Amino acid sequence: MAEHHFHLKANWPGLRNDVGEIKAGNLRTKVSIPAEMDGPGVGTNPDEMLLGAAATCYIITLAAMLERSRLEKKQLTLESEGIVEVTNGVLTYKKIIHRPKIVLHRDATAKEISRAQRLAERAESSCMISRAVKGNVEIELEIDIQVASE
Repeated sequence: MAEHHFHLKANWPGLRNDVGEIKAGNLRTKVSIPAEMDGPGVGTNPDEMLLGAAATCYIITLAAMLERSRLEKKQLTLESEGIVEVTNGVLTYKKIIHRPKIVLHRDATAKEISRAQRLAERAESSCMISRAVKGNVEIELEIDIQVASE
């Protein structure tokens, strides 16, 4: 069994509304509490980072599955939304909604469109981050499969 180790260093010089820094491999950024949560809104924040991890894991997994199935795409894009709920002062990451858009070549068959739909669904349960948050954060898909007009 192979294991991959990832390391992160964080520096938080002040109190709640200060700005810190994180470094992990090629990721180097300032971090703070988002302005929506009465923070300074500098750099990124844990909410965006969890959404980013889930979104990038999903789209990379989907791209790999499309490639392995030899289903050629013209375009693959993704918009994702994270929803954090506040109840009695307790913050809970409630839901992530992925909105993948797969544009197939104009000669795509009904069978290929159906396969693209199945792969988009399967990619969510195959993604390592989706599996890691399962049972804690709901993940919803709104899949858009299109056939290029030209």
